[in-house]
Amino acid sequence: MAQIRIRPSKLGGEIEAQPSKSYTHRALCIGLLADGESGISGPLQSLDTEATVRALEILGGDLEKEDKVWRVTGTGGRITPRGKIINVMNSGTTLRFMSAIAALSPKPVTLTGDESILTRPMGPLIKALRNLGARAVCRGGKGRPPVTVGGGIRGGETQITGAISSQFISALLLACPYASEDVSISVEEEPRSKPYILMTLEILKLAGGKISRNRDLTEFDIPGGQIFNPIDYAVPGDFSSASFILGGAALTGSSVRVRGLDVNDVQGDKKILTFLEEFGAEVKVKRKTIEVSGTGELYGIEADCGDTPDLVPVLAVLGAAAEGRTILTNMPHLRFKEVDRLRALSVELKKLGARVREREDELQIWGTRQLRGGKFNSYGDHRMAMALAMAGLAAKGETVVEGAECISVSYPNFVKDMQGLGANIEKIV
Repeated sequence: MAQIRIRPSKLGGEIEAQPSKSYTHRALCIGLLADGESGISGPLQSLDTEATVRALEILGGDLEKEDKVWRVTGTGGRITPRGKIINVMNSGTTLRFMSAIAALSPKPVTLTGDESILTRPMGPLIKALRNLGARAVCRGGKGRPPVTVGGGIRGGETQITGAISSQFISALLLACPYASEDVSISVEEEPRSKPYILMTLEILKLAGGKISRNRDLTEFDIPGGQIFNPIDYAVPGDFSSASFILGGAALTGSSVRVRGLDVNDVQGDKKILTFLEEFGAEVKVKRKTIEVSGTGELYGIEADCGDTPDLVPVLAVLGAAAEGRTILTNMPHLRFKEVDRLRALSVELKKLGARVREREDELQIWGTRQLRGGKFNSYGDHRMAMALAMAGLAAKGETVVEGAECISVSYPNFVKDMQGLGANIEKIV
């Protein structure tokens, strides 16, 4: 098991933002379904996106890597599996998206993964696919993976919950244009993480996908029998990954710049800039470069995290070091991530010296004047690992984060980038 070791450090300098994991997944799915060759420039190469590449190839697509461009030859929606089993490893996005796409196959395909994946909810998506005519079943208990899907998507009407994961909705939006008949989707309960649904709609539009929806993203009408056009797509920088760097600057009273972040795109996690200002940091935006400077003081905030669940570990650590109380609300869906993030954060923040009250859908955090170092558990969750490493920048003594190998799921260059900015950090395998 790998460790990250970090000692108190200031940050300074400039780096290029990591490519977006979310957009890379979606571009690969469009490439698989499109009729022809798509080019994906500057994709994120991580454990999660490699899981989607493997699934793409098993479902009949082809991919060639040329320098910084991935070229995907699609199937035109004619999914002809080259195998019966897809192992998504730890990638929940791959599991959800590729389960819906694999339902287009005439032959059954089983999707499974690691121990964490086998705990992820899949029942609502599988039920929705059955309602649309696919043969779909959860083989794990209580609607959990492995799942087996196939038989094609006929069409019709279905419902899906928006309370657990926006990935259910995005998965249906990606696959249902290839249904043989029109599809109508109703979302029950307000959808969480709406910006991720908007990402999916954005990239579908680039491929010529036709989807009508209401303003609240609770009703979708999708004509059947569509065929996506190939896309040439440049993957944008990722605010989710950059939040650990920008948050580190705010935490330590340092100043850093991250290039390649476009505040005009639909990524919900660009809200990190607003949150950092509320905590007391200075934020400057110049074209596609973000500069954050810590002032040496952090103040507790109240933040609705319904649309920004991936920012919660960063915000929680900042709250642990802030004066007063920080309240992070509207995030019951964090209990269905790689780990129950609310419970895990509650345990680890207390080790840092903060006082924490955990509720069903929120965390209340009372900050401490001095974060404490020590040994911390990542729970195999990449965002937990990076947030706790970020905490080590300002904690007293040495901080050790166990299970650091999981960082490669989304940000393989995290340690290298932190070192380049001056952090006293190392990864020990």
